[in-house]
Amino acid sequence: MSYIHLDKSNLVNLEYSLFKEVLRTNRSGSYSSSSIIGCNTRKYHGLLVSPLKQFNGELYVMLSSLDVSVIQHEQAFNLGIHKYHGSHYEPKGHKYIRDFEMDPIPKLIYRVGEVVLSVEHLLAEKEAQVLIRITLEDAHSPTLLRLKPFLAFRHIHELMHANLYANTKYKKVPNGLSLSLYEGFPELNMQLSKEGDFVPVPDWNFGIEYIKEENRGYEFKEDLYVPGYFDVSIEKGESIVFSGSLAEANPSELKTKFIREADKRVPRNSLFNNMLNAAQQFLQTNGKESSLLAGYHWYGARLRDTLIALPGLTIYQGEKGVFKEILVSAIKKIEREYLTDDCTSLKKLKEVDTLLWLFWTLQECVCYTEKTEVWNRYGDLLKKILNCFCSSKTENLKLTSQGLVYAKLQGIPVTWMDALVDAQPVTSRYGLAVEVNALWYNAIVFSVEQARIAGDNDFVKEWEPMIEKVKVGFLDVFWNNEGGYLYDCVDEEKDSSIRPNQLIAASLANSPLSIEQRKSVIDIVKKELLTPKGIRSLSPQDPKYKGVVEGTVRSRDLALHQGTVFPWLVSFFAEGYLRLHKKGGLPIIKRLLDGFEAEMNEHCLGTISECYNGNPPHKGKGAVSMAWNVAAVLKVFKIIEQYS
Repeated sequence: MSYIHLDKSNLVNLEYSLFKEVLRTNRSGSYSSSSIIGCNTRKYHGLLVSPLKQFNGELYVMLSSLDVSVIQHEQAFNLGIHKYHGSHYEPKGHKYIRDFEMDPIPKLIYRVGEVVLSVEHLLAEKEAQVLIRITLEDAHSPTLLRLKPFLAFRHIHELMHANLYANTKYKKVPNGLSLSLYEGFPELNMQLSKEGDFVPVPDWNFGIEYIKEENRGYEFKEDLYVPGYFDVSIEKGESIVFSGSLAEANPSELKTKFIREADKRVPRNSLFNNMLNAAQQFLQTNGKESSLLAGYHWYGARLRDTLIALPGLTIYQGEKGVFKEILVSAIKKIEREYLTDDCTSLKKLKEVDTLLWLFWTLQECVCYTEKTEVWNRYGDLLKKILNCFCSSKTENLKLTSQGLVYAKLQGIPVTWMDALVDAQPVTSRYGLAVEVNALWYNAIVFSVEQARIAGDNDFVKEWEPMIEKVKVGFLDVFWNNEGGYLYDCVDEEKDSSIRPNQLIAASLANSPLSIEQRKSVIDIVKKELLTPKGIRSLSPQDPKYKGVVEGTVRSRDLALHQGTVFPWLVSFFAEGYLRLHKKGGLPIIKRLLDGFEAEMNEHCLGTISECYNGNPPHKGKGAVSMAWNVAAVLKVFKIIEQYS
């Protein structure tokens, strides 16, 4: 049995199979995604979804799906499936499914009478090309394949509708055709590894519905264009490869290319290997610049996510070159979009913590660098950021007399808990936020350490006194002596909600807390917030707690940081816990991985969702694959290795 395994008897059950997804990506920024049975349930699903340089590199669904039919004795059996109005599914190709495999690539096995057919798909590593291999495993009569492509040619956030503007003309290319539905779009080339016939039957397929968009409260109906179909004969044991690509392919090379690309895949035979595989989903190269995607399907690159996820996704795997490339891009973004020219304020106050994560990111990789490399290479930027916080004198951002970072922008969330409802933050966390000031303290200590190593004595002399000042101020403001934990946020009042942000303060290498205080915080987090899928955003004992994320967009946003579980925080728990308990704490941390083992067969197979319900059984919610969550689990593996 493969590591990722599904209930074969349930594959034909739509209640089971429609709510499990697969995701394949490549380094060029393209992805391919659907439900495990090939029925698209999101507008974000598609066989080939690619960034188009013609449209600022934004993602577009080009090839939505490909219906495969088996024809014997002039009788056709369509293996495709689409949802229409009234929960009507047509064709009902799922009823022929007998098995599904994920290792090393997604593979569906169909049985139609005495015919057994397998369908596998993957993406070329560095180009916008999906390859679909169809193999006739068994047959006792002459067999014909019919392949019908469904085209979208639209932005991932939009939906297509039948119109008179579509250019339905096509041109022939070797073993196929190419067309571009709209002006400005690239050609989509659809080709076969074996010569067949293309029968032009241009038509719009009306009223396809996406059940997950409907459930999320968004528009969910669209029309897709079908230019016709390919007919090609196939013999028992033969494989035919279909290519959908933004560049013309050589049909004679398609079979070899499929095998070559499949051989590159990391086996999905363990949680660790699934995380290595998932980690590759987020790393992208666009021309000369590399970036890190925050998550699928609708997130782009976000600086905070990049800085938090980058070490786990790259440096712990030995991809130091990729780490440095993405770090260089992140630093350019910081200088371009976050710092003012005179470094007296921040351009993006709503992400007040983001720049402080840069110090943590560098801290995570310092053991992989030369002795003075961090300060010599990044010291000037780190100085600018520190001075920016010190120099700002506005009411929106300033240092208090105790040296703490105060941030407040009415109507704007200033930390990672950034959900908005009715144009107001659900968890505003105005004023002095606990993790912001823990990161601020850590940034100062780390900078002084690196400056001392590099011999920058002037900086050390200027900033070393701040360490004790900020530490004393932090404990005076945030330590809840009666409760034995940290206040989450302090402004006119002290917010005593038990939230996970204090965990960051307790687990940082440079923490303002004593060992006893760290232990007290981590014990409370373990008791109130720890789950098999990560850390809750609020204690279930709190009156504001919402244990389920469901309903309308508004109701989901109201619940998002009021108890929802976030996996990315689990690495901070593991690090803080093992710093206290050393090797003796390993059994508890190893058990944390069990919850993610089970998740490999849920939501999106082989990866980790954006968040989970606070209430058991902690069902996956939000984006199906999230960079900082995958990075966190990889880091837990690394931490366990260190303490073992």
